[in-house]
Amino acid sequence: MPKRSAETVATSPEAVASRLAASRYLADESLATAIFLAIRLGKPLLLEGAPGVGKTEAAKAIAEVLGRDLVRLQCYEGIDAAHALYEWNYQRQLLAIRHAGEHEVDIYDDRFLIARPLLQVLKAPEKRVLLVDEIDRSDHEFEALLLEFLSEFQISIPERGTIRAKSQPIVILTSNRTRELAEALRRRCVYHWITYPDAEREAAIIMLRAGDAAEATARAVASAVRDIRARPLAKPPGIAEAVEWANAATILEKGGSPWPEAFRRAIGVLIKDEEDLSYIAPELGRIVEEALA
Repeated sequence: MPKRSAETVATSPEAVASRLAASRYLADESLATAIFLAIRLGKPLLLEGAPGVGKTEAAKAIAEVLGRDLVRLQCYEGIDAAHALYEWNYQRQLLAIRHAGEHEVDIYDDRFLIARPLLQVLKAPEKRVLLVDEIDRSDHEFEALLLEFLSEFQISIPERGTIRAKSQPIVILTSNRTRELAEALRRRCVYHWITYPDAEREAAIIMLRAGDAAEATARAVASAVRDIRARPLAKPPGIAEAVEWANAATILEKGGSPWPEAFRRAIGVLIKDEEDLSYIAPELGRIVEEALA
């Protein structure tokens, strides 16, 4: 997809939604508005919601619409500056010193600098979109480091000085809300809470992404998944699992399994926790039959 300026894409929330739909991501009015405002205001976009509601896919779709590469920083407990910002390639520096002999060598040249996601985006903000995925998995120290980065969109390297973005980067943060984020970080962002879609929207998503799944299959899956999510499961199925379930059941049906049986046999692509499977198994037949009715 050709590279587009953010202003060209974000002419209105409706235009954002239309372009996302062309990239096979169906955003409702509130999400499209949040994306529009984040782009036009030059602020990071913070997307919170349960696992599987489409937060990461939204970031991928935004990058695709803009014609930019998505640079993803996956957060985890203990992540530090060396994984997020930059680090020096000490082995190459030592080799350069040895080869230089008595000659001077700049061991802090660009060729020795390993750019991590934040620095990668600073160097080419017009070509990249930064996704800080599952920020709630990191600790408060990293959150403070990220806040400093988001404040000025610059990085200070003691040996090199300060590197600033030449233009405003597009930054998206996601959180599953396993812990509360700092208020200062929230204030820095345009915030949006993503919920599971209603059955009609989820059916449309399934039809868009599930390849050979028929409309009736997509509607049945959306209805059944909505019912299943209402149960007290440890790991409720996300949208991606619903799409996979529709695909798997369609494959089984084409192979000779009748519809209720195809759904039951394909349940392993929807429910991926042993206790959840045991809990839902006695009611699965009724759930599927009601969804197909």
